[in-house]
Amino acid sequence: MAKTSFGIFLLVLLSFAGCQSDSKVRIIKMGHAQVVAHPVHNAMVFFAQKLEEKSKGKIKVKVYPNQQLGTERELLELLQIGSLGMTKVSAASLEAFSPEISVLGLPYLFRDDDHIDKVLNGEIGDQLLLSSEKFWLRGLCFYDAGKRSFYSKDKPIESPEDLKGLKIRVQESKMAINMIRGMGGSPTPVAYGELYTALQQGIVDAAENNPPSFYNSRHYEVCKYYTIDEHTVVPDVVLVSTKVWEQLSPEEQQWMQEAADESAVFQAKLWKESVEESMREVEKAGVVITYPSKEPFAEGVKSVYELVMQENPALVPLIEKIKNTH
Repeated sequence: MAKTSFGIFLLVLLSFAGCQSDSKVRIIKMGHAQVVAHPVHNAMVFFAQKLEEKSKGKIKVKVYPNQQLGTERELLELLQIGSLGMTKVSAASLEAFSPEISVLGLPYLFRDDDHIDKVLNGEIGDQLLLSSEKFWLRGLCFYDAGKRSFYSKDKPIESPEDLKGLKIRVQESKMAINMIRGMGGSPTPVAYGELYTALQQGIVDAAENNPPSFYNSRHYEVCKYYTIDEHTVVPDVVLVSTKVWEQLSPEEQQWMQEAADESAVFQAKLWKESVEESMREVEKAGVVITYPSKEPFAEGVKSVYELVMQENPALVPLIEKIKNTH
């Protein structure tokens, strides 16, 4: 386990144990990094309500948003030791715990929305959700995190050539770093909560994310160009600590899984509405939105696939399985 901020660790360990119970009620703590206006937060509140209903009040989930309990990396570490019960993180944050799930960070992996749905809500999705279980992290469901595109401060990014010389904020993901390098940019990992300031101060020149995150983070106040190239589709993952999961009875586990699945359907609806609203609002705020040809961007990342196949040949069958899903 990587070093965790001592203050956060102590706070969570002493005050926010992952799963507390008395003779009547079990309370599970759930932390995440998004703001309360984000559809992901609303979906987790919905999950908590559903689980409380199904358990007739025997299980309650308390949701802590906005990195109150730590960054995504720290939240995963706290799940591993059972000091936190549940979290929602980007699949990219799980790469260090599950090499298999890193395939979801491959650029231009999916053909269309139907392909995404069949992969994530089918056999492959189930396989990926459980791929980090040996690291004490059990995936319950995927949340839609949309399609990631570039936004920039000083000029629009209309082709890979426009990325050259730019410091692009990326998640702490080897796949994301290799993708930006393949496109010609300079990848710069920055924690999401620090990105607004990093953009303001010129630590990075650009970033990439989905429309709701671009809007809700208010990054559009700094970046006035949004390029819809949709290079990756990296879902969010709702996770429970296996240390907490194993404390639940089979019936309680079923309630939790059902509540998670129902929240995923609810979140997908919220997400679609949020994307439409976010695009309207950032355009209203003066952001210039462009829709460049995706082919040059896709061409530039072929090297990412070659690198993955060289470094981790075990992923090749999974990549082919995803591509051949119809």
